[in-house]
Amino acid sequence: MRVAINGCGVAGPTLAWWLRHYGHEPVLLERATSPRTGGYLIDFWGTGYDVAERMGLLPALKQRAYKMQRLRSVNAHGWPTSTIDATVFDEITDGRYFSIARSELSAEILKSCAGIEMRFGTGIVGIEDRGTQLETALADGSRERFDLVIGADGLHSKVRSIAFGPQSAFERRLGFHVAAFTLGGYQPRDELAAVSHTVPGRYLARVSLRENRTMFLMVFADSFLGSDAADAGEIRERLRDVYRNTGWESAAILSRIGEADDLYMDRASQIRMPHWTRNRVALVGDAASAPSLLAGEGTSLAMTQARVLAGELARADGDVAAAFGGYEAQLKQFLVSKQDAALRFTGYFAPQSWPGLVFRDVVSNIASVPLLAKWMFASTFRDNLELPDYG
Repeated sequence: MRVAINGCGVAGPTLAWWLRHYGHEPVLLERATSPRTGGYLIDFWGTGYDVAERMGLLPALKQRAYKMQRLRSVNAHGWPTSTIDATVFDEITDGRYFSIARSELSAEILKSCAGIEMRFGTGIVGIEDRGTQLETALADGSRERFDLVIGADGLHSKVRSIAFGPQSAFERRLGFHVAAFTLGGYQPRDELAAVSHTVPGRYLARVSLRENRTMFLMVFADSFLGSDAADAGEIRERLRDVYRNTGWESAAILSRIGEADDLYMDRASQIRMPHWTRNRVALVGDAASAPSLLAGEGTSLAMTQARVLAGELARADGDVAAAFGGYEAQLKQFLVSKQDAALRFTGYFAPQSWPGLVFRDVVSNIASVPLLAKWMFASTFRDNLELPDYG
């Protein structure tokens, strides 16, 4: 089958790899003019780690990865208020855990897709059902027919809006925005540590990366932002307003935010849908079931969805309805449970009050005891799903 995949992030290229593996002809479409850079550091474990291993990606990913040692919170003066030994996550997962920039994970998956047709600077803007095929309208003005169309185009999926309805029908906003960017030559540096400072409703963290670069992550309540910013310049001004006078290193960071060429910001939301498939259209990754940027496992889950969808298509041997039914049956309950778990974690980053912030730091200090940490985090870092063996 010839399959159009809208989106070249993580889910799309993973699906393309597996579809080619089973003899199909995937075509990757991406509205951005080139592969995306920047973004934020993700924690990678669970079923997505298993998928990456089966794709032969782990050696390359480990070259780009970070094995974090500490998660440290500090007050306005830089004095520690809590510290978590991050090596416990490695122990819980039997060493199958690391952190990596999302763009670098995507880059390695794309590299493994060499030979698969990829088109940047265009994407699907219309879909018409022609019976056994779908006729797609592309942003470059062309029209093409495909046997299947897959939306792997993220939280704000165009394919989902065309085939299933407006985003507002499925989006569950969590009350926060997330921003991320990197800077070169920032000081101080704390190697293999995430250092953060929080005041009510606003969280700011930095992580030292290779090549003398530092990644910054901001999580803040929607109430501080007002309306959504329109462009990068406006985003920078809004972030300066949100984090002004919050202490620690905020003034130094904000003074250099204009240098960031990879600034990213979006609201933290979940996508909750009764079905991810309709006729010859399916959704994968955040387009289908975003757990939110704050969940920590969204990228791994996206790779899992891609692998299962390709496997079910192979198992069904051309029966699209059966394949789509198997895809949802395998993963629906599992992903809903992940979304529910993510909701319980949203308040960790930016508690809305000083008492809530103190309570978070107390819990974090309890988690600094290795045995207690293993007990507290065990359920989070173990996926209750066994990937089917599709051969």
